[in-house]
Amino acid sequence: MSIKSLSIRIDEEMLNKLHYVADYEARSANGQIIVLIRDCIEQFEEKHGKIEFGKAVSAENKKK
Repeated sequence: MSIKSLSIRIDEEMLNKLHYVADYEARSANGQIIVLIRDCIEQFEEKHGKIEFGKAVSAENKKK
């Protein structure tokens, strides 16, 4: 698995709060974002099924 970089725009107050939460959880801001993204994907897959790449996926299957 290769590591990719992602740049986001975030307002200062939200960034400060992200750092606060990350510090509380003993993580870096990057680590906290990874946890949040992973949780979001897990919740999505629980509701909609596993996300798979490399297979033809119809628009109808994406909506399920």
